[in-house]
Amino acid sequence: KLAGCTLFITGASRGIGKAIALKAAKDGANIVIAAKTAEPHPTLPGTIYTAAEEIEAAGGKALPCVVNVREEQQIINAVEKAVKTFGGIDILVNNASAISLTGTLETATKKVNLMMDVNVRGTYLTSKACLPHLRKSKNPHILNLSPPMNLNPMWFKNHCAYTISKYGMSMCVLGMAEEFRGEVAVNALWPKTAIHTAAMDMLGGAGIEKQCRKTDILADAAYCILTKPKTFTGNFIIDEVLLREEGVKDFDVYAIAPGHPLMPDFFLDVEVDTTAMKQERYGSAQEEKKLSGSQQEGADGAKVKTDSAAAKPSGPVAETFKVIQGAVTEEYVRSTQGVFQFELSGDGGGTWYIDLKTKGGSAGFGKPPVTADVVMSMSSADFVKMFTGKLKPTLAFMSGKLRIKGNMALAIKLEKMLSQLNSKL
Repeated sequence: KLAGCTLFITGASRGIGKAIALKAAKDGANIVIAAKTAEPHPTLPGTIYTAAEEIEAAGGKALPCVVNVREEQQIINAVEKAVKTFGGIDILVNNASAISLTGTLETATKKVNLMMDVNVRGTYLTSKACLPHLRKSKNPHILNLSPPMNLNPMWFKNHCAYTISKYGMSMCVLGMAEEFRGEVAVNALWPKTAIHTAAMDMLGGAGIEKQCRKTDILADAAYCILTKPKTFTGNFIIDEVLLREEGVKDFDVYAIAPGHPLMPDFFLDVEVDTTAMKQERYGSAQEEKKLSGSQQEGADGAKVKTDSAAAKPSGPVAETFKVIQGAVTEEYVRSTQGVFQFELSGDGGGTWYIDLKTKGGSAGFGKPPVTADVVMSMSSADFVKMFTGKLKPTLAFMSGKLRIKGNMALAIKLEKMLSQLNSKL
């Protein structure tokens, strides 16, 4: 269906952009790889040239172009080169994106600029440069990888700048779909669940891929959209919803780990507890007593123990920390090297900590013996759910139930420890 069509795809050297390119290449499409990685990146896979080789091998024609969408002249040059090489542009996929999941005070100005420049301005300027050529095509499409605009405040409070930038891409869809109705189709595509990409590895750490789907699901959904007539416009499409409408029944083929619970993506309201991993309810009191082992020794020895006993209420939070203290090992301390402080609201709330940096490790009520690397704020009820496997930390964060300040990489390490502790909690 896309044979002979020319697709201009930003960020196509890897991940979702490359997956969409390879799907179109199988039809014999021409692909303009508009991405900035010309030299191999120290940590990220692929360059515009390795992507070009894969596209050619899949049956398409490739034109690798060095494009940083922050630079308008680079966009214009690539568009002119594409038109000169292939005779026009039929499809634009605005895929290039930058992400920083940080609060307002924690987001450096250069990160704000990066997200606004790449996500909003880059999408706008690339669309502007391609539109005169798209209008000459028989079935032109612009597809932005951006979410439906959900004004639930929870999608703003933890990462306001990122949300504004992604919704900026979605507003381009809203405006341009109407502005060019009848001439160019303009739509948005967003995944229902997290997609396994280099960005997700960076955000989620080792093991996160089990909660993700392959990029193939977005490639298949994009293909469905881009082969529809140009009258199909102004839509905010969720990959799984569209594919179900198209008759797809087996979604296990898209899973990295079929049968494993999947993490919902940002901006889609879901009931968190139904998608979290189903585990047994909180263990019996006998089990807790057995696992608690020796009493905690904090920085001030017995004094901490006495103060804690007097200050902290009994209940699920206190019992959870008893189990954690009994389960802390030198191996956890060595592999984690982080101090976590928890600010909990509700029953059994207050300040609690897990020290996985100091020799021997410790956990309990009050401030940690050394300055915390990560401060996590949430309700006591959600804390207990998180530590008993009923609520994944990544999921809690993405749904606004957990607020994180400090070292995000360490916060992610805690999830790994939790998966090992679940059998004891």
